Amino acid sequence: MTSYFYKAVASDGKLRTGTLHADSDRWVAQELRKQGLTPVYVGLQQQKKSIELKLPQFKGKKRRDVLFFTQELSTLLNASVPLDRALSITAELTERANFRAIVVDVLRVLKGGRTLADSLGTHPEYFSELFTNMVRAGEASGSLATVFERLSEFERTKDDLRNYIISSMIYPVLLATVGCASIFILLNWVVPRFAQVFQNSHIEMPVPTKVMLAASDLMHKYALPVIGAIVAFIVSMYLYIRTTKGRLWWDTLRLKLPLLGDALRKAETARFARAMGTLVQSSVPLVQSIGIAGGILNNKRISGSLDIIAQGVKRGEGIAGPLRKAGQFPPLAGHLLAVGEETGRLDHMFNRMAEIYELDTKAAIKRFMSLFEPLVILVMGIVVGALILSMLIAITSINDVAM
Repeated sequence: MTSYFYKAVASDGKLRTGTLHADSDRWVAQELRKQGLTPVYVGLQQQKKSIELKLPQFKGKKRRDVLFFTQELSTLLNASVPLDRALSITAELTERANFRAIVVDVLRVLKGGRTLADSLGTHPEYFSELFTNMVRAGEASGSLATVFERLSEFERTKDDLRNYIISSMIYPVLLATVGCASIFILLNWVVPRFAQVFQNSHIEMPVPTKVMLAASDLMHKYALPVIGAIVAFIVSMYLYIRTTKGRLWWDTLRLKLPLLGDALRKAETARFARAMGTLVQSSVPLVQSIGIAGGILNNKRISGSLDIIAQGVKRGEGIAGPLRKAGQFPPLAGHLLAVGEETGRLDHMFNRMAEIYELDTKAAIKRFMSLFEPLVILVMGIVVGALILSMLIAITSINDVAM
């Protein structure tokens, strides 16, 4: 008998792994189904190839695919189209072949007797824990169409905020890149050729020109070592940030940055509030909702504070008080949730809080860009202008000598 390694999804949507001794991988798959598990991979433990349906894609494409899937199902289910037919129609409408295979596989598992949440859970690289838990709550309450409508809104607002942040950063990053490239070209090609004029004429160079030539010489001598050191530093920082300790340090540092740190904190608050509002509306228990919402946050310092908040909720302290004690969310968030608890409209207040901090995030990013863009232009203008001015002074000095 051979030892087979397996990955399977349980009825709660969690991934299970382990090994079984059997004569074939087919027998292992059958045994897992008898245990109420949905096998997604069965193979030799040392084997690197997988028979699971896992197709590589860029994260941006995955987000767009999930958003399309959610919007289409929301529309079809609200039009009283049966679930299996709605999935079949969605698969036909999906333009990307990779994601069409995912939808078809979800439909196959669903027809095999599993719930929609369990079927979606067989592809965790596409459908998050938040997504599957929302669907599970919708199936239990008989409000699957409403849940997909909320998920569609959640995915859309999340995508809109992400696109706004990325589009806001494109221009200043492009501006800084072009400026640095211009300085590099001037110091490496233009200035050395210009220096030959003085070397051949033996004319005393002006001080600004000497400084410019010295900078060009340093660039020629130490460019490769400096670039190598920068690359080594970036790689080492990347590897350190991938560790738990390093990621916590990096996320804490980002929150302390002037202007940008405020924007990042508000963006995480908006993301947390939007997820919580969507989950609480779908009757997912509050403690479970906090754990699920923490999984979608990008900042580990803020997501780590959710454990304290969850413990406070378990002790019967509510959510507003522990959230204020955690000290990672803006003060207004605690006051809003306190009002939500008093009025019994916590789901509504989470959604309102999300709207407030999504607008605040955009305003904070706009303030940051209003200072960052002129600063980049000013610095690049001074450096490039200084280089050009040094060359003009040198040309003027040559003309003075000639006269």
